[in-house]
Amino acid sequence: MRFIKSKKPEKIDIPPGELVEQALSPVLQDNREKLRILLAGCSDVVMRDFMLASHPPTPGLLLYFDGLVDKEQVALHLLQPLLTEQNTGDSSGNLSPDEMLKRVQYRILSISEVKTLSNIEELLHHISSGDTVLLIDGCSSGLVAGTRSWQSRAIQTPENEITIYGPKEGLSETLRFNTALLRRRIKSTNFKIENMVIGKLSKTDVALFYIEHIAPRPMVEELKKRLEAIDIDAVLDPRYLVEFVADEKRSIFTQEQYTEKPDRLCGYLLEGRIAVMVDGSPMALIVPVSFLEYLISPEDYYINYIAASLFRLLRLGAFAIALLLPSLYVAVITYHHEMVPTPLLLTLAATRQGVPFPAFVEALLLDLTFELLREAGLRLPRAVGPAVSIVGALIIGDAAVRAGLVSTPMVVIIAATGIASFASPSYNAGIIIRIARFAFLIASGLLGFLGIMIALILLFVRMASLSSLGLPYLAPLAPFNWQQLGDIFIRRPWFENRKRPYLEGMENQWRQGKSTGG
Repeated sequence: MRFIKSKKPEKIDIPPGELVEQALSPVLQDNREKLRILLAGCSDVVMRDFMLASHPPTPGLLLYFDGLVDKEQVALHLLQPLLTEQNTGDSSGNLSPDEMLKRVQYRILSISEVKTLSNIEELLHHISSGDTVLLIDGCSSGLVAGTRSWQSRAIQTPENEITIYGPKEGLSETLRFNTALLRRRIKSTNFKIENMVIGKLSKTDVALFYIEHIAPRPMVEELKKRLEAIDIDAVLDPRYLVEFVADEKRSIFTQEQYTEKPDRLCGYLLEGRIAVMVDGSPMALIVPVSFLEYLISPEDYYINYIAASLFRLLRLGAFAIALLLPSLYVAVITYHHEMVPTPLLLTLAATRQGVPFPAFVEALLLDLTFELLREAGLRLPRAVGPAVSIVGALIIGDAAVRAGLVSTPMVVIIAATGIASFASPSYNAGIIIRIARFAFLIASGLLGFLGIMIALILLFVRMASLSSLGLPYLAPLAPFNWQQLGDIFIRRPWFENRKRPYLEGMENQWRQGKSTGG
């Protein structure tokens, strides 16, 4: 017997959930019937019947989703060889179905990526990912051809991480494009990319990036374990994963970093960090991180180290201003008049004449209004968002002063606070500032400087209790490590930056030879 002859398929009464778990049948029509049930209502599925040019001709089926494949590749490298090859079998019909499948895989198909599959679940996953599946009558296995191709956004400059110097490339929504951008920069076999699939419905490709011998192996294994334990129906962005893998899941303090810049991502990987990327998102998740790293801009390493150090100290001061300035002003005005020089105190008192609210309420109302304008500016269309924010702030601030609802110094204080909050290079740090500022404002309104000190102590105690994948959140301040402080508050020059920031379990801490110097 040359091939298993096709027969009319029997009616299938098996639930779709059980059909998915079944192995492929050697009878092509049975496979077709199962796929017809599973793919009912999927108008974009393409089932291309053909007759393999063998002796005798053998029925076959090509299966793919329209819009996810390169049709030119399918036509030239799959269909054309299958339909025109005349040497698939011999006239005596001695080739078995498995031998024919191997012949098709190794001698006929001219596409670069071909592998076998044996069950329907694999088949559905591959065609949903943009591959083309080939089934041949008589074979209990199928072939998967890598034909993925879809419209994607071109590589652009990241809008959220603007830099004057350095590379301008940004990550895109296609995972393989992103891996290529990283592989171009780290040309080492120690650079590892491990893939996994998360999401019962989305079947999302998730990639784990690290550099072997630099990234601590226990951290890598712990992160993999947490990712593999996720049981969710869909993953559309790395932020879906954060709340599953974070050390402390109920906290306003973010324990991860995000970036759209491949050069910045490579910098973190070279320091022993681990990155996670999700297909369909241009954002890369980086762990572990400490809070002080939120004050570091990627541009610091592209300019003179003295200027970079000054700018970093300036950002540190802006962080303190954005966090404490309104609460300090309220505490001084409400409780600590003796700390203000008399001429300044008289000026402040004169500006507050006729203001019906205490300083605390005044600051709270203005701060809430500023945050409202900020959110409105983000949600509005790009063309009108900045205009609404600026005009709204000017009009509301001027009208509030003229109406006697707020004092002029308070408007200046809130404006300075808002400007300082924009100096943070990390959006995560900005979120922490925006939330914590209200807590400090309430504490200063109740107890003055004492309330601010209590709030600061509680803040640092809470931050010291956190960790990011085992890394203390306030490292290298707590626990204190003076050697690593040299590249936190100031930017250490490259000729002195011989060691990587130490992570427990790191095997290779040296980033340059001991003989290198300046």
